[in-house]
Amino acid sequence: MPDMLVKLYELPEMSDILSRLYGHGIEIRRAMAPDKTHILSWIREHSSEGAAGEADVCFSHTPISLFLATRGKAIVGYACYDATAPNFFGPTRVVDSEQNKGIGKALLLKSLYALEAQGYAYAIIGGVGPQHFYEKCVGATLIEGSKPGIYKDYLGAQQ
Repeated sequence: MPDMLVKLYELPEMSDILSRLYGHGIEIRRAMAPDKTHILSWIREHSSEGAAGEADVCFSHTPISLFLATRGKAIVGYACYDATAPNFFGPTRVVDSEQNKGIGKALLLKSLYALEAQGYAYAIIGGVGPQHFYEKCVGATLIEGSKPGIYKDYLGAQQ
């Protein structure tokens, strides 16, 4: 899967989507260190072992570079940034039953705004799956020749 590039200085507003989600009982918040083992277990179950490895790195950053979507105490989605490489977004996942509600977009925007706050003008979405989603949400464009990109030596790809 190729990488995509996002202009952080042209991100859409996110207050409306966050308000709408909050009205439906969903909160987007930064992960907390005491929740690390619970979060990584959830990611292993709902994403992959590789995604859990990337998410684990997020807990070594201050602030933690992982956002959660929660309904009460239940995790319904997550998004990482600065995991495999600085200025990279991903991995991310929203459970199937909660998709198409704007949760993925909210997680994406929270992460990209965090990267913008660090001083970046552009961000890379690594190894994208739903290319159209990123084009539509944030105007991301494909980076030619980026497949397999940074993941070329990933040992999990051989399994």
